[in-house]
Amino acid sequence: MIEQTDILLPPMHRGLHLITDLVLRALPALPDRGLLHLFLQHTSAGLTLNENADPTVRADLEGILDRLVPDGHRAYTHTLEGSDDMPSHAKCSLVGSSLTIPIAGRRLALGTWQGIYLCEFRDDGGRRRLLATVYS
Repeated sequence: MIEQTDILLPPMHRGLHLITDLVLRALPALPDRGLLHLFLQHTSAGLTLNENADPTVRADLEGILDRLVPDGHRAYTHTLEGSDDMPSHAKCSLVGSSLTIPIAGRRLALGTWQGIYLCEFRDDGGRRRLLATVYS
């Protein structure tokens, strides 16, 4: 069986935001086993799984991405939407826009320290939409 749910996330400032609980609250009851696929329907934000205990991990990851792809670099030609737009597209390509997570025992089979993160790469990205598909 396949079940889909649209999840509209609230606007978030630039950074990595733990959204595991927001996703779980939006989902129907999970099957005993299966897969959850999350797809972010945007090209200037990303999804990742990472450490959910120490917030300095989020700050360090954001810093790494900002050093790899800085805002306002003079080599960018896609600049009409602001100095953070082209870098946000590049960061999305690096991080990705989807995740697949196993379901076991009616729960997401995340590791002890794993959480689902929205990576907001824009200063003002607005509301973000996720398409969640549960396969059982």
